[in-house]
Amino acid sequence: MGDHRWRLEEFDQYVTNNIPIRLIHLSTMKFMERDDVRKHLQSSVPRAHSLHYKHSDLVQYAILSHRWLDSGEPTYKEIKEGKPAGPGYEKLKKFCEQARKFNVEFAWSDACCIDKSSSAELDESIRSMFRWYRNSAICIVHLARSTTIEDILKDEWTARGWTLQELLAPLCIKFFNKHWKPMTDDPNDKRKDPDTEILRTLEKATGIPRDKLYWEFKPGPFKVDERMVWAAKRKTKKDEDVAYSLMGIFDVSLQIAYGEGRDRAFCRLIEAIMQAGDPSVLNWKGTAAHHHTSAVIPRSPSSFLGRQQLELASTELEMTMTSLGLKVPLVILPLNLPSEMAKEKGRARIKFECPLYPNIKIPIITMDDLAYDQYQYGLGIINYSLVRDGSHEVLGIQGKSVGFPLRCRRESQKAFVAPTSKSEPKKTKVVGFETDSHPKQTCKRWRKMREDGLIQVNFPIIPSDSILYIKHKYLQTVYL
Repeated sequence: MGDHRWRLEEFDQYVTNNIPIRLIHLSTMKFMERDDVRKHLQSSVPRAHSLHYKHSDLVQYAILSHRWLDSGEPTYKEIKEGKPAGPGYEKLKKFCEQARKFNVEFAWSDACCIDKSSSAELDESIRSMFRWYRNSAICIVHLARSTTIEDILKDEWTARGWTLQELLAPLCIKFFNKHWKPMTDDPNDKRKDPDTEILRTLEKATGIPRDKLYWEFKPGPFKVDERMVWAAKRKTKKDEDVAYSLMGIFDVSLQIAYGEGRDRAFCRLIEAIMQAGDPSVLNWKGTAAHHHTSAVIPRSPSSFLGRQQLELASTELEMTMTSLGLKVPLVILPLNLPSEMAKEKGRARIKFECPLYPNIKIPIITMDDLAYDQYQYGLGIINYSLVRDGSHEVLGIQGKSVGFPLRCRRESQKAFVAPTSKSEPKKTKVVGFETDSHPKQTCKRWRKMREDGLIQVNFPIIPSDSILYIKHKYLQTVYL
């Protein structure tokens, strides 16, 4: 009896947290709220323990992925009042007709199953969308512009923001053409064979490798640069949805705030992703977003189109957004301009020299005044490791190191110096403080060099799979 009660409680939790707020009951074409679904199926929860039982097998629903009509989609209110009509409702009926063929009891469509007059419900739905598509028994995709598989290449379904997660999340997916005819004979267009015509076409249309479509996609804040490219050319009706539609793919949660604008929403998404510490989020190029403190936040997914193919596997980087910018510890290697380039101006690709490693040259694109006496340059390496041996700690950098080209402006300092008979200032005591000689120059904060993103530097005498150990003093906490 106790085991059965425990299974019932677990089932209740599953329904509350993992299925949509309401479903369409296919036998009646009426809404069934989540709590009613729980009560309806509770008696079917097995009393005896079974290794093969899963709650998702009990709550089986079909979910629709489609391109919304410009007008005429059925609303929550129309379905609830029993007054739906128009081309959108015809599409809904066709969807439900196909859903019944998959022997499921429920169906869900984003057009009518969300009460969009409720901001709380809309917020929950957007943040839960990936999970709802993942837990569906079947995702039915209606391609309203396609007749054949080849037509998928030009179907706007492949270019919309929200349909990216609707393609990646489901474990079972079935494509139908504009006439509601199945586009293949397979029951699941994802799982039979990675080399099917439809998967090859989807790879070409979306830029997503077939292995990411065929195998179960794992959401999370990693491989950020690769996944952002998948979204780079997709469009959304609302600007903020560029960010909101990616929450599930990166497994982060944002408060929904329509009206904040695309830039602010995308900045919040990037900040949430950064908390996981995957440095691939920094692998972008171009103009930074208008962020209030940081210059290393990309403007949109398209910023990742120019990314470098870098080796960042198994690297974690502590990143914290602060009032001074992105706080991040980097291994800073000093760089020098070649003497013949020190007075050049304008955009140029210059090979910087590293005084610690004279036999390597680091090509960096520069944008403005390179006067040697105005700037200090450095390479901030991100894929390093901290190696501890008791009380001793050193830094390990890889043969293929990845970092930011950085610079900071030098400033001459004027400071009070206690008069002495010698030319060099000496330490004095003033009201209990021990003072020191003032520096002749100081540097402002390190800043990323304009449009240069991450670059890779190969240390020639170090095998690419080896580690070079250097002193801890080269590690600096910077604010970018």
